[in-house]
Amino acid sequence: MADAKPDKAKATQELESLREQIHYHNRRYHREDAPEIPDADFDKLFDRLLQLESDWPELVTDDSPSQRVGSEPLASFTQVKHDIPMMSLSKVFNEQDLADFEARLLKRLDDQVSDESLYYACEPKIDGVAVSLLYEHGKLVRAATRGDGVTGEDITHNVKTIGDIPMRLSLSALSETPPARLEVRGEIYMTRSGFDRMNAAAEKTESGRVFVNPRNAAAGTLRQLDPRIAAQRPLRFFTYSATVSDTEQSQKLSPQIQWPNHHADILAMLGDWGLPLNPERARVKGWQACLDYANELLGKRDDLDYEIDGAVIKVDSLTLQNELGSNARTPRWAMAYKFPAEEASTTLNDVEFQVGRTGTITPVARLEPVFVGGVTVSNATLHNMAEIERLGVQIGDRVVLRRAGDVIPKIISVVPADGLAAVERRPIEMLSHCPACQSPVEKDGEILYRCTGGLICPAQRKESLRHFCGRTAMDIDGLGEKLVVQLVDADMVNTVADIFRLSKEQLVSLERMGEKSADNLLAAIEKSKTTTLPRLLFALGIREVGEATAQALAAHFVKLDALMSADQEALVDVADVGPIMAEHIVHFFDNEANQAVIKELREVGVNWPEAVVEVRSDKLAGQTWVLTGMLEALTRDEAKQRLQALGAKVAGSVSKKTSVVVAGPGAGSKLEKAQSLGVDVMDEAGLLAVLQNET
Repeated sequence: MADAKPDKAKATQELESLREQIHYHNRRYHREDAPEIPDADFDKLFDRLLQLESDWPELVTDDSPSQRVGSEPLASFTQVKHDIPMMSLSKVFNEQDLADFEARLLKRLDDQVSDESLYYACEPKIDGVAVSLLYEHGKLVRAATRGDGVTGEDITHNVKTIGDIPMRLSLSALSETPPARLEVRGEIYMTRSGFDRMNAAAEKTESGRVFVNPRNAAAGTLRQLDPRIAAQRPLRFFTYSATVSDTEQSQKLSPQIQWPNHHADILAMLGDWGLPLNPERARVKGWQACLDYANELLGKRDDLDYEIDGAVIKVDSLTLQNELGSNARTPRWAMAYKFPAEEASTTLNDVEFQVGRTGTITPVARLEPVFVGGVTVSNATLHNMAEIERLGVQIGDRVVLRRAGDVIPKIISVVPADGLAAVERRPIEMLSHCPACQSPVEKDGEILYRCTGGLICPAQRKESLRHFCGRTAMDIDGLGEKLVVQLVDADMVNTVADIFRLSKEQLVSLERMGEKSADNLLAAIEKSKTTTLPRLLFALGIREVGEATAQALAAHFVKLDALMSADQEALVDVADVGPIMAEHIVHFFDNEANQAVIKELREVGVNWPEAVVEVRSDKLAGQTWVLTGMLEALTRDEAKQRLQALGAKVAGSVSKKTSVVVAGPGAGSKLEKAQSLGVDVMDEAGLLAVLQNET
């Protein structure tokens, strides 16, 4: 049902507001390359303006956005006047709109042409920057933005850096007689792949400034005063039309060049002259074929390396174009068939935190539902806290959402609240404890946060079980990823200890699990109960503890209980264990839930023969030694084992009870503490002398 027509006073007031908003957003889009709202939101404002002006034609003003195109040029650029105004396009959004467009054409042509003989030139509507290229006698002499449609900005210095755009037209194809004055029009854009590379590189710089989308990146690049910046950015160009102006100079067009009477043929000729054409263009007959073309193009949208937001459809005959003419701002013979918007604005109602299968904590936006990219969206990823900080987004903000194809919806910017009604805004803060298991959350590097409850966290359950059963961990043959999923989904296994409590009756109840398979699996589980300490440590899934580190920890501490009670200072004595990894290990074993699971593993029969150091002498019995710094002739573990073989206890920290500290290059706080306590200190040579006679 159409909106009721307001009275004249209300219409006047609403029109003033709409014009002010549209002028503002035009300026943000065309002059500052920093749009605040999606195109779909802008289209709604403009459509409402056109509706009111249609209802009240006497209220149309000369400065209304409906009477102009784009925005005024920047004062810092030289202004140039287009030979022929660069107009905008009217928009249609569905099959009926397209049929109505053709019906209007046929009516205006007074049945001179039937729907069976009306041909159209179709091409993708590139989401880039419309430009005019002026060639004189085949040489590029000027490039300009559309500006307000009549006057644009001279961007020749930047356009000359774009490899797609020929500095001189192909003379061989022109028989060396190019047009005296040819104005070519097209779209400068940035490829998706180039945009991604550029932003990835920008993120590594000190400023870290990235562009929101390829269109903004292209527009911002063209408005750089330094052409060296444009030369470094991946700009491309597609030609979509050309004209020979009616100036006296233009009448010198060589007689050898016959200007075609059909748009598709003009494009083909421009391609012969060296100007780049979009390979997706087509010439079709009738509106139904236009619809088929648009639908096929929409299906390719996500596979193209450039962004499109619709299809441009033009009457192919120049004779008919001239007869149809133009409105104040749009030609009657062309229109844009718009695809579902990939950007829309909505309100951020809340933020929840989800736990990934490896423990990564990810913020997820809960949104006021909005239709974007062909579907209704109510959730979007915020990636991480660094992205939230970059966006400056808070709960309660109006945000711009982007969804392209099957890509997960993403918030790309915040709509400034200036001039809007005050809203309650709340900052977004990272949780201190995991929402799934209440284990502490710790920062992982510069950006990510993780849950520390790997063994007991429900969100990580399937991943931790799969890892625990793996070949290089507990090596439970037959217990792969698919079966792990079945066991968890059937609520048969909650922790790794539950694996060893499984019964044959439980297993045969699972899909595709027969009695023989169940027997084989139970036998594999029973066999895996006897393992080694390195395998067990690796299977527990302690962050950053791989197979080699697990081996080193087992060799150093020998007993699991000794490792579980070790502090960070003791852990960093182990080869390849740094302060960060040591912190992860301490956090893991300090977690009471993890301690409970390890206790359960012991109770269900999981065992590992602990390494026994053969004591061959009591030469150092009763002495406590500490190793610190680098050793060259021996590894630290070798030195430890040989000292233990002589009856010494090897500790990880220095105290009054320490007998000797062996200090190699790089020894730090332990050496200083030994000196302050008066503990004997020796170097590696002294250690080797002690070890020479181990009997």
